[in-house]
Amino acid sequence: MNIASATFVCSSQKLSQCPTGDMCEFAFIGRSNVGKSSLINMLTRRTGLAKVSGTPGKTRLINHFVINDTWALVDLPGYGYAKVSRRERSGFSSLITDYVLNREQLYYLFVLVDARHEPLRIDMEFVRFLGEHGVPFGIVFTKTDKLSQAQLNRNTDLYRRQLAEEWEELPRMFVISSEKGTGRDEILDFIENCLEQS
Repeated sequence: MNIASATFVCSSQKLSQCPTGDMCEFAFIGRSNVGKSSLINMLTRRTGLAKVSGTPGKTRLINHFVINDTWALVDLPGYGYAKVSRRERSGFSSLITDYVLNREQLYYLFVLVDARHEPLRIDMEFVRFLGEHGVPFGIVFTKTDKLSQAQLNRNTDLYRRQLAEEWEELPRMFVISSEKGTGRDEILDFIENCLEQS
């Protein structure tokens, strides 16, 4: 897929503020500081489309972008960042939960995990939550350029083994590097195939 245009539409504090219409939405979510904004900028090749921050937990709204006037890319708030207040944390979770479970336009959710770490409980809990509610999703391993191929294989295998304990069929997995552009075509081709089938 060639991205000819990527336009910021709006930021939403709650589901009722999200854009109306029937455009398919492909949303991106992950723990705070997992590299979500960098991935969005890499996919769209628009530096600064999504704000990259050194401060985890910066995205606190649902940010909507229209791509090629045909589909929407949605940047969701990060989950699991401990240094915001408990009240804000619960706000993030209700905002995320409401979008993920009730947004009719959501076609697919990309869950970003940091490839440098073994499976973290909060990521596995979120993936389990999606499975229990039948939300279509895939796992995106980020920051893969920060470790060797052997380390990458080890950590992705750990995820597969842990998921296989609970899942009959494993979710689709993508391996990306925002710095090197690795995995960009795979994600965009996947989205293109989804749009052709929708």
